[in-house]
Amino acid sequence: MTQTVAVIGAGPGGLVTARWLRSQGFEPTIFEQGSALGGQWTGQRGHSGVWPAMYTNTSRVLTAFSDLEHEGDLAFLSNHDVLAYLDRYADMFGLRTRIRFGRVDHLARVGDRWQVTCDGTDEAFDRVVVATGRFRSPAIPAVPGIGSFTGSAGIISTFHYRGAKPYAGKRVLVAGCAVSALDIATELAQLGAARVVVTQRRQRYVLPKFAAGVPSDHRIFTRYGTVANEALPSAEIERQLKEIVLEANGSPEQYGAPAPDPSLFAAGVTLNQGYLPLVAEGRITVRPWMTSVSGTQLSFADGHTEEFDGILFGTGFALDLPFLDDDIRATLDLDAVHLDADRYTFHPDLPGLAIVGMWDQSGGYFVPLELQARWIAYTWGGAIPPPGKAEQRSAIADYRTRRGTSQKTRMNLAALTFARAARVEPHLDNWPDLRRALLFGPLAPSCFRLEGPDALPEAQARFMRDAAAFGAITSNELTEREFRYWSQVAPR
Repeated sequence: MTQTVAVIGAGPGGLVTARWLRSQGFEPTIFEQGSALGGQWTGQRGHSGVWPAMYTNTSRVLTAFSDLEHEGDLAFLSNHDVLAYLDRYADMFGLRTRIRFGRVDHLARVGDRWQVTCDGTDEAFDRVVVATGRFRSPAIPAVPGIGSFTGSAGIISTFHYRGAKPYAGKRVLVAGCAVSALDIATELAQLGAARVVVTQRRQRYVLPKFAAGVPSDHRIFTRYGTVANEALPSAEIERQLKEIVLEANGSPEQYGAPAPDPSLFAAGVTLNQGYLPLVAEGRITVRPWMTSVSGTQLSFADGHTEEFDGILFGTGFALDLPFLDDDIRATLDLDAVHLDADRYTFHPDLPGLAIVGMWDQSGGYFVPLELQARWIAYTWGGAIPPPGKAEQRSAIADYRTRRGTSQKTRMNLAALTFARAARVEPHLDNWPDLRRALLFGPLAPSCFRLEGPDALPEAQARFMRDAAAFGAITSNELTEREFRYWSQVAPR
């Protein structure tokens, strides 16, 4: 008898999971609280943090699934391009008719099935996938006096930003140092704000989206980086990454921003193309974190005070799964930052439940989302053995030792984790003509169709195109630096 699966969320994670579940013979029903498929990429107010002028920070090669390439040859895509891509993907796999629009109010385990309550109506399913997204509930830090702010442009999170027009001629403070904060500060400075100040707790290194004609995500989110992470001391991994970042963009203090922590891992890295040049031109000013607010006047940790008309908070997101039953929440030990799950996906005490896309990472999500979806579908469908409960409990115990610390994951580490779990990581010895591309090229979705379940005959040719798309990998000959790096970790 065909098993039914409720997939909660029709964004990239929900769509790609439903596609792979169908391939394993399941009958998915997709629940979506918005009025259209696409999740964040719809740009719908209240459901999305995507603003009209937003472009991806990840290249088109890494902002795609393995079954469908993007149309055109743009390096970086507008949000409208991504939404159109998701529409084509849904049509390609017959997913549109499986979407049920409505708000899921409650999810509970009832006997050996899962009960979904949507708009007041209960329905039982054999299994359930939670794919509602990691970036939907803005986290706004407490600042003394913030409630007294009287600036004419008000206070919002970057999640609710919809363009620069309301800030024309205004003095604007942008709080935060991650992607949305720097992208929006850049847009405001270029589109008519009278003054733009960025306040942050720490200065991050900034990596441009493009360096020497190559998207930066092709250089830093590689399989070599994952191998190095497993084989080398943390200090050497950090040194190698920092070398790439500094070669591409220098260090923030060279532009007039504060000097970041010498440790790249302590400081963090944000992808942005235009922010630091605007700091160098004086069109964006950087301040330490704000200490208090009184009316329109803000004070900062360096003793400086200044008047502002508007404040935007780009300070991250809290995990928000309000529809989960209390028993599920307790089992996952869910809070605003963490949930207990084996590799962010399964819990041994919640059989038939899978979680998609709930880890926090740097880099694009499309590739690891598909790999996570394949792991779920292959495990439930019997294409690969399921992880043992002892293995799952050990993984969760290891995760718990790191709760309370920063657990932002690099895209390549997440992708290879799921690829190995799904048994689709290509073996280097099987592809001598692709060795360099598989090590130092982009972790394109095509490389995960070379081997394992659902391998494709055309995957080799497509991966060769993906690896060479921007000229970074045009031969199988290692560069001097690649040879130096690889010699430290290559099997003897």
